[in-house]
Amino acid sequence: MLSVKNYKFWFVTGSQFLYGDEQLKSVAKDAEDIVNKLNATGKLPYEVVFKGVMTTADGITQFMKDANYDDEVAGVITWMHTFSPAKNWIRGTKLLAKPLLHLATQYLNKIPYDTIDFDYMNLNQSAHGDREYGYINARLNKRNKIVYGWWGDAEVQDEIASWENVAVAYNESFDIKVARFGDNMRNVAVTEGDKVEAQIKFGWTVDYYAVGDLVEAVNAVDEADIDAQYADLKDKYELVQGDNDADKYEHSVRYQLREYLGIKNFLDKGNYTAFTTNFEDLWGLEQLPGLAAQLLMRDGYGFGAEGDWKTAALGRLLKVLTHNEATAFMEDYTLDLRKGHEAILGSHMLEVDPTIASDKPRVEVHPLDIGGKADPARLVFTGSEGEAVDVTVSDFRDGFKIISYPVDCHKPEAETPNLPVAKQLWTPKAGLKAGATAWIRNGGGHHTVLSFSLNEEQINDLAEMFDVKNVTID
Repeated sequence: MLSVKNYKFWFVTGSQFLYGDEQLKSVAKDAEDIVNKLNATGKLPYEVVFKGVMTTADGITQFMKDANYDDEVAGVITWMHTFSPAKNWIRGTKLLAKPLLHLATQYLNKIPYDTIDFDYMNLNQSAHGDREYGYINARLNKRNKIVYGWWGDAEVQDEIASWENVAVAYNESFDIKVARFGDNMRNVAVTEGDKVEAQIKFGWTVDYYAVGDLVEAVNAVDEADIDAQYADLKDKYELVQGDNDADKYEHSVRYQLREYLGIKNFLDKGNYTAFTTNFEDLWGLEQLPGLAAQLLMRDGYGFGAEGDWKTAALGRLLKVLTHNEATAFMEDYTLDLRKGHEAILGSHMLEVDPTIASDKPRVEVHPLDIGGKADPARLVFTGSEGEAVDVTVSDFRDGFKIISYPVDCHKPEAETPNLPVAKQLWTPKAGLKAGATAWIRNGGGHHTVLSFSLNEEQINDLAEMFDVKNVTID
């Protein structure tokens, strides 16, 4: 997968100097023990680093400044072990530009009735320290995450891990660059959008390139590199010649590999992590990128068809969040409206991500009745069973809106011998009628990102971090 920085999260504990040095040493010991044991669980995708006990406004402010300017820090985790006067946190919290998690926990998970005394009470004040601290975050409209419960519980650890992935995706969002090869599909509304506002709100850079720029990169690919990719393709997938003669089949597959390497070289040279194509704009290309786009998505690049740069950027963002596990570009294709069978068949002309495949994908070559180009190679496979989330981003005059719903995914009920594409069946948990109606009413588009590795809470957390409207349909 495309590389992601080796991020860390800084953990800081709140207290006050009135307790005295010995008591503060005890606070630090407890906090460091929690951090060490959280890391030792192996559940957290990114390391947590203990940065000490904060007792003054100046110290907290400097800590937040340091977190902002350390590129390896993806966010800050705070714990109010003891009572920390929240006025001390105002300036630093206002300055913090990275995600913030308030861990509302206690060192012990029980009340030690036989031994509890005033010393214990003084040093275990999360019960009201969290409320003092929480008040100032609410007053500042910080939109921070709160995870409540004992730090040693698996549920709490899972919540921290889930949030870490969201926070890293948020940071990586500001490095997402989308290369648009050609413009948007003509006369289509939902793929349009305000690219300047997207850069302000999400950090996405969206650049246009003429298809001729891509053709130059595709034509420059070395035959030896195509040979190596062809051998790798044979190793990973099933090559099915079908009704094609051998020369036509091999040429089509090799040309897609040429496009794959050409696009990849172009993207990597410009530090792009996502891209779009458009079947209406293929000057100088023999085929619409099909297999090429699928392999790039497999590698972790975001993709959007018909110039849909919003979905391309969203795809890259969610691939970072999910570590590129079972997270795919998708389109609402056709419907089953029979009672008891209600479902959406998701697919696309060519470009569905193989990370959701339940079987070994087949490399096939078939005509494409749109675009006016040669028959393209593509990966054909069946999607997976299980729970997933379907997500899109729409742009309105008053801002962006993230729209999503949880879905139950199924394999198609039968083969489609005359439709040789990748396929995934799903039904909104709200029901097809209610779910699709709400989706349409809220302006959700037909291009989406479908993920088996994402949950609705993470989508909500992302929307909170970006301060954009969020519609969850369930």
